[in-house]
Amino acid sequence: MNVGITCYPTYGGSGIVATELGLELALRGHEVHFITYANPIRLDPGTPRIHYHEVEVSNYPLFQYPPYCLALASRMAEVAESYDLDILHVHYAIPHSISAMLAQQMLAPIRRLPFITTLHGTDITLVGTDRSYFPITKFSIEKSDGITSISEYLRTQTVEVFGVANEIRVIQNFVNCDRYHPDDVKTGAAAYSPSGEKLLIHLSNFRPVKRVQDCIRILAEVRKRVPAHLLMVGDGPERSPAEHLARELKVDRHVSFLGKQDHVERLIPLTHVLLMPSELESFGLVALEAMACGVVPVATRVGGVPELITHGEDGFLEAVGDIAAQSARVVELLSDEDLHYRMRKAGRWDAAERFCTDKIIPQYEKHYEDVLNSKG
Repeated sequence: MNVGITCYPTYGGSGIVATELGLELALRGHEVHFITYANPIRLDPGTPRIHYHEVEVSNYPLFQYPPYCLALASRMAEVAESYDLDILHVHYAIPHSISAMLAQQMLAPIRRLPFITTLHGTDITLVGTDRSYFPITKFSIEKSDGITSISEYLRTQTVEVFGVANEIRVIQNFVNCDRYHPDDVKTGAAAYSPSGEKLLIHLSNFRPVKRVQDCIRILAEVRKRVPAHLLMVGDGPERSPAEHLARELKVDRHVSFLGKQDHVERLIPLTHVLLMPSELESFGLVALEAMACGVVPVATRVGGVPELITHGEDGFLEAVGDIAAQSARVVELLSDEDLHYRMRKAGRWDAAERFCTDKIIPQYEKHYEDVLNSKG
């Protein structure tokens, strides 16, 4: 198939999933065309069967805000016609679904161009529930030829909040288990902990919902009992407050802020425990990546996370904001080698058996075929 993919090309879960999906589809022989305003962060345009089409937005004095939605729709239609796309797959409802719908209508006199919308989380739980975006979000979802969500939790939320009657197919996030794999000897870990402390890691876009400062508080508590060093991977509005808190709690020498990293698969296996203290996660992709790398997640019991992590078996789930409980779990894992071994092995097995690409990508291919074969 010729598949057009549109996503936010930034350091967030929806863009990462969309990019990884495109790369996996290309490996399976499909032609994949990314249509967005910048090259997605994990995309190598030199990959065979991967094509990138930039969306350029003109700035005119007439426009207070550049009309990206319209420029995107025009580019989608242009690429679809020029490269004979079979289907558009947009990630994150606003504004990508509306742009896809406009492109579909532009081409309607010539040919059919179905589009699928994948719901990732904040497009439903945060942006979509804003009163100014609610009607257009509901409309764009209902006009999609196919809808997928990354968790049962998010599917339920979409139905309850928006009253969407269309079928929403749950296709959970995935991980490439060949690229994300354990490193039992932690090769290169000494570069971050020359004194031999065990490493913790947090990866996110550092938005408030990620509760980044909780990671610093957890580290401060853990270090009262066990030597540990924390890697903070990513960037965003909460980075500066987190850096300030680390100095305030006098643990700044034990935290490395690494900024955005293109190859997190090289960093995650160096660590022992992942911290994911989020206010809300519709799935928790980074926890899955950690599990595939033999790193045990200590996360919060929110959203779709319990669909991924089984408490006490392949990770721990605690209440949002409960620093004492989360830090106690980290101390357990760093102090008890047998417990850590059992849980990291269970996490790797779970990732491989349930969420590896060979289990999930065929579900997307099947959905594409179902939409293409429908009479819509």
